[in-house]
Amino acid sequence: MKRTIVIIGGVAGGASAAARLRRLNENDEIVMYERGEHISFANCGLPYYIGETITKRDKLLIQSPKAMKDRFGIDVRIQTEVTAIDRQAKKVIARNLFTGVVQEQPYDILIMSPGAKPIVPDIQGLAAADIVFTLRNIPDTDRIKSYVDSTKPKHVTIIGGGFIGIEMAENLRHRGLEVSVIERNPQVLGPLDPEMAKLIERHLLLKGVDLIFNDGVVALEDSGKTVKLASGKALATDMIILSVGVKPESQLAREAGLELGVKESIRVNEHLQSNDPSIYAIGDAIEVKDRVQGFETVVPLAWGANRQGRLVADHINGLQASYHGAYGTAIVKVFDLTAAVTGNNEKTLRRLGVPYEVIHIHPSSHASYYPGAASISLKLIFDKENGKIFGAQIVGADGVDKRLDVIAAAMRGGLKAYELADLELSYAPPYSSAKDPVNMAGYVASNIMEGLVDTLQWHEVDRYVENGGLLIDVRDEIERELGYIPGSINIPLNSLRDRLHDIPVDSEVTVSCQVGLRGYLAARILKQNGYKVRNVDGGYKTYSVMMDGVQPQSIKAVTTTEVSKSTEAQSNTNQPPIFVDACGLQCPGPIMRVYETMRGLQDGERLEVHATDFGFASDIQNWSEKTGHTMESVDTSSGIVKAVVRKGLGETSDLSSSASQVSTNGTTMVVFSGDLDKTIAAFIIASGAAAMGKKVTMFFTFWGLNVLRKEDAPYVAKDGLESMFSLMMPKGTRKLPLSKMNMGGMGAKMIRHVMKQKNVDSLESLMQGAIQAGVKLIACTMSMDIMGIKREELIDGIDYAGVASYLGDAEDAGLNLFI
Repeated sequence: MKRTIVIIGGVAGGASAAARLRRLNENDEIVMYERGEHISFANCGLPYYIGETITKRDKLLIQSPKAMKDRFGIDVRIQTEVTAIDRQAKKVIARNLFTGVVQEQPYDILIMSPGAKPIVPDIQGLAAADIVFTLRNIPDTDRIKSYVDSTKPKHVTIIGGGFIGIEMAENLRHRGLEVSVIERNPQVLGPLDPEMAKLIERHLLLKGVDLIFNDGVVALEDSGKTVKLASGKALATDMIILSVGVKPESQLAREAGLELGVKESIRVNEHLQSNDPSIYAIGDAIEVKDRVQGFETVVPLAWGANRQGRLVADHINGLQASYHGAYGTAIVKVFDLTAAVTGNNEKTLRRLGVPYEVIHIHPSSHASYYPGAASISLKLIFDKENGKIFGAQIVGADGVDKRLDVIAAAMRGGLKAYELADLELSYAPPYSSAKDPVNMAGYVASNIMEGLVDTLQWHEVDRYVENGGLLIDVRDEIERELGYIPGSINIPLNSLRDRLHDIPVDSEVTVSCQVGLRGYLAARILKQNGYKVRNVDGGYKTYSVMMDGVQPQSIKAVTTTEVSKSTEAQSNTNQPPIFVDACGLQCPGPIMRVYETMRGLQDGERLEVHATDFGFASDIQNWSEKTGHTMESVDTSSGIVKAVVRKGLGETSDLSSSASQVSTNGTTMVVFSGDLDKTIAAFIIASGAAAMGKKVTMFFTFWGLNVLRKEDAPYVAKDGLESMFSLMMPKGTRKLPLSKMNMGGMGAKMIRHVMKQKNVDSLESLMQGAIQAGVKLIACTMSMDIMGIKREELIDGIDYAGVASYLGDAEDAGLNLFI
């Protein structure tokens, strides 16, 4: 029997369904409506056409209406919008966007593939801004590329740091524009966990992309040329890309009475049918199940739309076809790095209350002795009890897609984390190692599941040390000079057996190395000698990404640096640089090679080093600054980090003298007082120092902790003395007394009144401004314990640490105050 099948929307889902329907049935009448001009195009390739990596526009066009008609006999009606669905009469009403002619089309089966549309936030002045663009289809692409080609803008502001936003940042940077990315969250690429996203952020900054976090756009002025942020900052720009996400195009479905789900997506069953069995829905507009945990979600990715289009056609034609959900497998190129993700991240699992285990490893993309081996950072999340793989995230310069796809396939096949070690993967030195990174993840997971080692995560380390935990760094001594976890002691792995008498056996011990392997070996030695021991997962390499000194904000985009004009430097820099090949070496290998070679050079001589560990790009900058050498250039355009360093003049620089070379452009304060007037003065000084570009740390101890207390803190159970302290101490900034003339609180109220009259910011505004300016507020954990103050009672946005953390910042500061 001949049926009439109407498809609303083309591109991935609709076009796939149409072609499959015809292959299965020659008799059905198939009518496709497409609002735009193109029924099938490579929307994932649009940023690369704008960036001119893809040079020909027609390469983006996959299938034309004529080709669909000639090959598949499908009636394609482009530039025609379906405006209503009459479910009772089983017909759609459509309007030609050029002629305005309205037509009615009966259907036996209707397939909805309307896609998603960009989210346009409510921003003051947006309607009057004529330089604002979104990117979703070919016309959007043409508008952006035409504007860039014709007006030659110098700066672009990208609102949103998701996949499309980051791809646009790269491609417009390739076109020579200065790029600022504004992200209201604390990181780019939300599906990644923060320590993995930080690797991408460091690389973006190295490439000259300005990143603004925890901030949002509140207004556009001067027709969009001025971007006003919630923090009070303003950006001058020449164009704006809105990339804050997409939402399902479900209005037509809602008006037709179809059931909607999360984010107003169209709700479907496993056969992709709506609550009307004759209406199917596919693609970015539908609700799907998370394939790992089973909750409802939306996954607007191309693979799902293509797969769903085929399955719908199969089900319509009586074949067994069901869609059981999505893992959200995705990948993105970010200049010379690649980031990929599948399954659940930690944020999702914490929200759901699901117990999980995490491992981080940092293997090479292929055999390290074969040229071009690059470092990979791989994170695996799994169930420690049964080995179920919850998700994976990988960042690296090479081989990321291959490993992520293997893990995604393993998840689909139901393999357990420990079974990754059993996968027989192809091996030859140019492509992998005998133990592929995926195998290595399996080995590490099995070690944890078998109880051979317990781990401590990067975000747990500082609190462990602050609480008096013993942390042993088992790397060689010279490696610690390049960075170490504060509070750790150094016992190199090869000396560990001879130093057991120095390690107390009656308390827990934690060990750490560079990437976790030597830490595992040390943990096995200690455990078999009666110790309770944990290993820092991923080692210092994972920990350091999130710690001070290697934050993305500290990384500069380096191209060239002016060379010293001294005669000696001029004569030496005319000579070709000494070449050092550190490709294939893992951190700290490249830096160690530089250090060893630099010792044999004369002042003013240059060294050129090549490395495939992309963390080296920022490491070499920090190392050069600390040791008194001069960075002349850093280039990562070829997929290899190429750095040129000139040996500093004067005293021979080495790691042991690095302390004298450290910049003292910082300010630290111990805030001991809980008096209103002294606290106001402290925050005025701190904000001024931050405005001058200084790194500012405020360490609140004893009575100063009252400044950080919440007025509306939740109830916290306390013992008798702690409760007495709480009652006697001021609860928050509005209860702070004056140091002089307090007069039972009247003095403080008078000061606040005068400040308001004189347009001086209140203490609360000063505090908020200081936090937004990057001032680090630290609550002394020792004082909190003594005074019975709990974390739940203190304001958000502060750190918790001991005196060692403060002293670490004070060592690099030129100004230290006690208030």
